[in-house]
Amino acid sequence: MDWLRNAWYVAMWSEQLETRVMTTRRILDEPILLFRDETGAVHALTDRCPHRFAPLHRGRLLDGGRVQCGYHGLVFDGGGRCVHNPHGDGRIPPAAKVRAYPLVERHSIVWIWMGEPDAADVATIPDFRFLDVDAGYRVSKRDCIEMDASDTLIADNLLDLSHISFLHDGILGNEDTIPAAIEVREDGDTLYVSRRSHDVRVPGLFDMLFRRDGGRVDLWTTMRWNAPGCMVNDAGVTSVGGRHEDGTGIFGAHFLTPSTPTRTYYHFAAARQNPLPGTDAPEVVAELSRLRRMAFEEQDEPMIREQQEVVTSLGPGYKPMLLAIDAGPVRYKRILERLKAKERAPQAAA
Repeated sequence: MDWLRNAWYVAMWSEQLETRVMTTRRILDEPILLFRDETGAVHALTDRCPHRFAPLHRGRLLDGGRVQCGYHGLVFDGGGRCVHNPHGDGRIPPAAKVRAYPLVERHSIVWIWMGEPDAADVATIPDFRFLDVDAGYRVSKRDCIEMDASDTLIADNLLDLSHISFLHDGILGNEDTIPAAIEVREDGDTLYVSRRSHDVRVPGLFDMLFRRDGGRVDLWTTMRWNAPGCMVNDAGVTSVGGRHEDGTGIFGAHFLTPSTPTRTYYHFAAARQNPLPGTDAPEVVAELSRLRRMAFEEQDEPMIREQQEVVTSLGPGYKPMLLAIDAGPVRYKRILERLKAKERAPQAAA
């Protein structure tokens, strides 16, 4: 699979990586072992012993950030070097090593670099500071589900802002929001897809955030995309003709990490922006969480999963027709292909 490798992928939420507990992921179809040692440092190794290819997570985590293979006892440090061979004269063969991946914790996330280690640049991690524990925002549960669909289909869904009027009718959109104009803008390798609806009936979820009167509002949605699959959705409502800063809404974080060509880790969380008095009551927060999860689990997820079944049956080379609303999905793929071409260029020269 032609994934972008010189990029930071979300491995997991920081709070999910417990101290001295081994966790496994399959990222870009590679088995990864993740753990936090007793000092709090995080490590990622290929989850495969070079001797007989036994999964390292079947072994033990030792002091000092070392992993002992459960099959024959070879010990590897956090950098992937074999530091102990209990057999024969104890000589350590040159091939006794496993790949170590650069890891960084930022914005309450463990980020993993799947490409050339020397190319890893923390400055390229996208800005999700609203998720920081000290940022002052009320953040929802940091969640993750595994979807039986490619990251491409999920990204298409998230960057297609028009589907809310149909698939999420009554929750995130309605008939009034169908004719909204879409604006697409690139800033370097960052893509923004925006949609505004003027003087429309307020959709159910936004009504709970705002006046709770079912009245008319101006609705905005802007999705920011950064490679390889990191998105933040700035969505909210204000009075008809009102200023953006006087409205209220949500920052929704969406992170797509391919596991296999047809399976994806989907990490997500949301933060309230400018919450209005009375909208932070426990019952309101619980209902907002229920509606957001329902919109995804009962509406988006089944649609995307069955899309994947159709795409798989069509085989490679299929080309869907395009509409004007597909500008966002088309543009992010162009940026992604540009970054992949840049990544391949040094290899071709060599």
